[in-house]
Amino acid sequence: MHLRFSQDIKSLLERLAEQPLTLGDILAETSERGFSLVIALLVLPFLFPMPPGLTGPFGGACLILSVQMLLGKRSPWLPKRIANYKFPRPFTQLLLQNLGRITKVLQKIARPRFAKIADNPLIWRINGLCISWLTLLLISPIPFTNPIPTIGILLLTVATIESDGLLICISYVMTALITLLFGFIGYALWLAPSLLPSIFR
Repeated sequence: MHLRFSQDIKSLLERLAEQPLTLGDILAETSERGFSLVIALLVLPFLFPMPPGLTGPFGGACLILSVQMLLGKRSPWLPKRIANYKFPRPFTQLLLQNLGRITKVLQKIARPRFAKIADNPLIWRINGLCISWLTLLLISPIPFTNPIPTIGILLLTVATIESDGLLICISYVMTALITLLFGFIGYALWLAPSLLPSIFR
């Protein structure tokens, strides 16, 4: 089974490898589907080591789009400065090389299911809320944690594109678990300064 997501993202990455396209160009072509597709495109690089300086622009664009979903918007919009951003070709080539491994996993877990859930306008808004929250965790200063919220965001975007209500529900559970994990990590980091003196006595 070939997912719409894997076909769309592969086609898009192949085009980006041939000629640079701006995020605005991509949104103009993909319309409503551009929400999930561009968000997935923006967070995919976080599965791999990111060069300094790209976390802010990628995360910021993802947050702007997800907030629009939360507000019930169906036509994506980005500020001109971000819309004119061209996706780096080295990242495009890296993603193309690894795309097969990513989509192979997704094809095993995503399919159209529970359409009443997936197509509910309220679910669209809840997805936007969850993606916004996970994006905030993604751009948080906690080191070495980028892939964790990225997986949650990818599952939500794929579930939205594939109209998979079951995977959407699973993604909500994952969002809660990721939140708990980040809470634990944050609490541990907050306690660390006071614990260090006792450890090194």
